[in-house]
Amino acid sequence: MTTFTEPYRASEIILSESNGTLSREAIVVASGEGELSAGTVLGVITASGKYAAYDDGNVDGSETAAAVLLEAIDATSSDITCSALLRFAEVKKDILQWDAAVDATAKTAAYAALAGSPTFIIAR
Repeated sequence: MTTFTEPYRASEIILSESNGTLSREAIVVASGEGELSAGTVLGVITASGKYAAYDDGNVDGSETAAAVLLEAIDATSSDITCSALLRFAEVKKDILQWDAAVDATAKTAAYAALAGSPTFIIAR
């Protein structure tokens, strides 16, 4: 019998968030980012304002963690508009999703960036 692993569901990452839509925002993930899972940590590309998977080795602005993706998307061949946590929330640290290049030191930096102003997203 084949065993299947269910991916994280949309918004499963959230422990708590602000009332209404204060924590969430519609964002655009840049084309070429590929398939991203719910819970992926994102950074903002400075030149375009679009989001990309956080990687501390980047030099385009996405080397600073700024958001957490709330749904699985496929941005392989086009920009994708989707939902993300941008501020005032608590997330499940153990199910955050990371680019393969992100090591423990980079994750620590990302947690600090998310927890600071203006995002105040706390990973617990």
